[in-house]
Amino acid sequence: MLKCKFFPQNIEVNYQLSNILQCFFQVEALINSENNNLRSDEVLRLLQPYLIKADMMVEQGKRKEHKIRVQVVFTLNSEEEKYFEPDALSSDGKVVLEVEAGRAVDNNQFLKDIFKASMMREVEYLVIAVRNHYRRKDDFKKVCNYLEILYASNRIILPLAGILIIGY
Repeated sequence: MLKCKFFPQNIEVNYQLSNILQCFFQVEALINSENNNLRSDEVLRLLQPYLIKADMMVEQGKRKEHKIRVQVVFTLNSEEEKYFEPDALSSDGKVVLEVEAGRAVDNNQFLKDIFKASMMREVEYLVIAVRNHYRRKDDFKKVCNYLEILYASNRIILPLAGILIIGY
């Protein structure tokens, strides 16, 4: 069953994020982590046609020319020095999507995703998709618990307008 939670919790999900969420509902039966063990790339491939219709650019593969690059640091003469490569990016550059599988919590990948999105200049929203079921654990619940603490403590203020967590 697909689950989602938006942070901060006192703001509604906007139209753009709602469209991305609808993409997940289109493939919900195919990506349900209770019934399968898909890798993140496989989940992204199933989502790809729907994300493209939702005005998202989607990573086409693992080769350099298939990646989406978002520059974060420039050198002399505005040449690219540092960049991040999200799984998908809205055409206006304001929404980043990262699809995670097994390492979302075990390797703290969701925290790396938050850091990277926070460094991307134009990005306002981050969507992270994680498994509901992974090695008898609920990664969705764990990620949401971390974000509840982050937002409740008010010790770290993120430069993002919001983070949508989707459990698949």
